[in-house]
Amino acid sequence: MGRKVHPIGFRLKITRDWDARWFATGARYAELLQEDFAIRRFIKKEGEKAGVSRIEIERYPNQLQVTIHTARPGILIGRKGDAVKKMRQGLEELTEKKVKVEVNEIDKPDTDALLVAENIAGQLVRRIGHSRAMKRAVSQAMRQGAQGIKIEVSGRLAGADMARREWVSEGRVPRSTLRADIDFARAEALTTFGRIGVKVWVYKGEVLREERQKPAGEPNKEVYVSP
Repeated sequence: MGRKVHPIGFRLKITRDWDARWFATGARYAELLQEDFAIRRFIKKEGEKAGVSRIEIERYPNQLQVTIHTARPGILIGRKGDAVKKMRQGLEELTEKKVKVEVNEIDKPDTDALLVAENIAGQLVRRIGHSRAMKRAVSQAMRQGAQGIKIEVSGRLAGADMARREWVSEGRVPRSTLRADIDFARAEALTTFGRIGVKVWVYKGEVLREERQKPAGEPNKEVYVSP
């Protein structure tokens, strides 16, 4: 079963933190987990055109904090904050808790794996050639500073009778290196010939713990180092 480990789950607490940060046991855990799914579905639906990549949920005793990472924060916030206020009210009705919403802009959307995968899937639905879509995404990611990228598509490509798999890569993508900051995402394109899967790996450099003398109680500082 070589190379079957999820690249993000493999590196949790090493280069990446959990997207949901809370603790519960028993039936309460199942209840909060379903609530998390409902929150993510609601935000994805409301910010369908905003390029939402990552949604972080953090729970406090009487409050819920939701951090949304998006490529187009203006669409999500709306004029004078009307859209984000409406979203917050909808989340409060959904969860019956006080909700705080923060919107963070993604500086380089062409190096975000989920946005790249969804972009390619959208092009496949519009019947743009898969080779052209993949090569364009690779060149844009490398231009925006990615150290390496790999894109794989599988299914009935170009309407072929038999499903196959093709991939394009550039630079380095060290999937077995724990300190490597690798972003991974999957998307699906529903075409007239069937469903086509898209996988994207983006390598952004290495995360190393800075070796230095630090005062007691101060956490280790993480720095990005290019390979």
